[in-house]
Amino acid sequence: MKLYFTRHGKTEWNQELRFQGMTGDSPLLPTSYEEIKRLGQTLKEVPFKKIFSSTSPRARKTAEGINQELERPVEIIYTDELKELGLGKLEGQSIKEMRKTYGQELDHMRYQLDRYNPEVFQGEPIEHAITRISSVVKAAVDNGDGPYLFVGHGASLTAAIQSLSGKELGELRSMGGLKNNSLSILEAAEDEEAYTLTLWNDDSFLQ
Repeated sequence: MKLYFTRHGKTEWNQELRFQGMTGDSPLLPTSYEEIKRLGQTLKEVPFKKIFSSTSPRARKTAEGINQELERPVEIIYTDELKELGLGKLEGQSIKEMRKTYGQELDHMRYQLDRYNPEVFQGEPIEHAITRISSVVKAAVDNGDGPYLFVGHGASLTAAIQSLSGKELGELRSMGGLKNNSLSILEAAEDEEAYTLTLWNDDSFLQ
């Protein structure tokens, strides 16, 4: 069974280099709607059974835009479990400014998740984010009727996909983070809990 994943379209805060976590949100850029349409056209022939989306508006609008392009639009299931990593006091703040205070932990979040400790800014542990996203994916697979599309966020979805593919905590950022509107695919083997990463962070269709 193929499991498709994408990060939401680029937003105003992405462009302004502001943190946009579990509770923060900002509008999609006008150019993002065209990119979402291109992603939808790339996926239009995939016979999805359902789309699962974060409840954050930036992800909801991305999921809805993709669905509009499908030859057979499907039900979208919205769930808080697919939300972005909770970033506590960082949400909405300038990345540049926050690095002055939390530089070490932000480096760990970006490069060494096995050393990441967000307690200093009241953030969510990465293990918690991986567990909640993985639970949605595994429940869908257990239903036995795919393929499915999951629409989420950069930090949390990067970690969850790589974790599902078998990587350890310290390796989850080894292939970098997900780009906006990129496409990644995991394949779930029947009767096994193994997931094979067959496509990672592809945005060639946006070029």
